[in-house]
Amino acid sequence: MPDVDDGVQLHVDNINMAFGGVAALRGVSIQVQQGEIFSIIGPNGAGKTVMLNCISGLYRPQRGRILFEGKDITKLRPYERAKLGISRSFQKIELFRGMTVLDNIRLGRHIHMHSNFLQGGIYLGRAQREELANREFIEREIIDLLEIAHIRNKVVGMLPYGLQKRVELARALALQPKMLLLDEPMAGLNLEEVEDMARFILDVNEDKRWQITCILVEHDMGVVMDISNHVAVLNFGEKIGEGTPEEIQRDERVHNAYLGEKEDLYVTRR
Repeated sequence: MPDVDDGVQLHVDNINMAFGGVAALRGVSIQVQQGEIFSIIGPNGAGKTVMLNCISGLYRPQRGRILFEGKDITKLRPYERAKLGISRSFQKIELFRGMTVLDNIRLGRHIHMHSNFLQGGIYLGRAQREELANREFIEREIIDLLEIAHIRNKVVGMLPYGLQKRVELARALALQPKMLLLDEPMAGLNLEEVEDMARFILDVNEDKRWQITCILVEHDMGVVMDISNHVAVLNFGEKIGEGTPEEIQRDERVHNAYLGEKEDLYVTRR
């Protein structure tokens, strides 16, 4: 059993992942404290998305272990990890484009539905109560939070890219996760949309109704340095730095590998 500090919700221990002899992750370990925003940064091809895929269960590493709230989840399937409270968004939007916003969000509630096929077909009693409760939760907590009431009945494929990103976050939140994995949520957004997305992430992390631990993979260093509690830096599948945003900015090795030796990043903490 790896040595896990008190308050650690996720412990990734010595993860190794290779594809056809190409090492995507080489002995990477991280510890994520409950209730924090933990960012993973690095150049393209560094292994960031591979790390999220290992945590969510899309990939199974060849070596190493992943513990979530003290439970070894290394061999669990993605839906089993979802039941434990791990949800995610994707680098490329993975929504059902022909369905409405509301129907896409409802899909994120499937693990909270316990009525059987017959009860669902008759739509009485338990099935009806579950449907009404889930609809109320989505309307009250998620749609209001993400300010998407005006598009709730719109077909997703007809929406601008920035709103589709918001809908994908809504579907991930519908699971009511304990931990949220966000793969480049700011990618392709304009400045106003980036500010909104950063605000939404802070809201679900800090609001007492949510208090979700967030693991963020992102290239927007302004956002990363502004909202993160801790940052890990990957380069060619290896972890080359970890610490607070201020410590990462002072790390010469990180500057040389990713941030740029002369780049000056200003941190405006919450």
